[in-house]
Amino acid sequence: MTVRVVVADDQELVRAGFGMILDAQPDIEVVAEAGDGEQAIAAVREHAPDVLLLDIRMPVMDGIEAARVVCAEGACRVLMLTTFDLDDYVYDALRAGASGFLLKDVRRDDLVHAVRVVAAGESLLAPSITTKLIAEFTSRAAPRPPADRLSVLTAREQETLRLIARGLSNAEIAAALVVSEHTVKTHVSNVLTKLGLRDRVQAVIVAYETGLVTPGISG
Repeated sequence: MTVRVVVADDQELVRAGFGMILDAQPDIEVVAEAGDGEQAIAAVREHAPDVLLLDIRMPVMDGIEAARVVCAEGACRVLMLTTFDLDDYVYDALRAGASGFLLKDVRRDDLVHAVRVVAAGESLLAPSITTKLIAEFTSRAAPRPPADRLSVLTAREQETLRLIARGLSNAEIAAALVVSEHTVKTHVSNVLTKLGLRDRVQAVIVAYETGLVTPGISG
């Protein structure tokens, strides 16, 4: 299956560079480019891509608002581009529905891998980067009791969510819970379905917001 991608960045050289890298892959096709948020939304509506590679800071409409619209309207997955000197925008982008982040100076292989991962329905959740950012920003708000939202989950599903929030992979969760990876996949699917979430990134946000996981404290 070919992964259809829209690349949105206000810098023409960045768009062209990413487009050339992705188009060179046998399983990826860049179907459109956009120079601002409004163009990105229009391109997604016209071409129905699988992934929107979207810069956070753009003219006319910024990437966060564009991500919010795209994620609300359809199944297109959003992969944000950031320099991480825009930390104040990262959490907002996650809340808008972004499935992950890439640095602007991302390596060629990492760019291709990220697009494939997000297109497959997973999230680009690097424990060393994204989880720490989520922890930092969710710690600014007072957590709600887990029972407010997590009561629909079984005890094992809550434990699975806790481990997701720690950045563990399915294989690592399986080892921690002493179950098969297939069982973990079932638990993860149940967590996302019951909480009405798009992916693991949003699951991590919920884990921190509800106080199930506390920033800076392992467990």
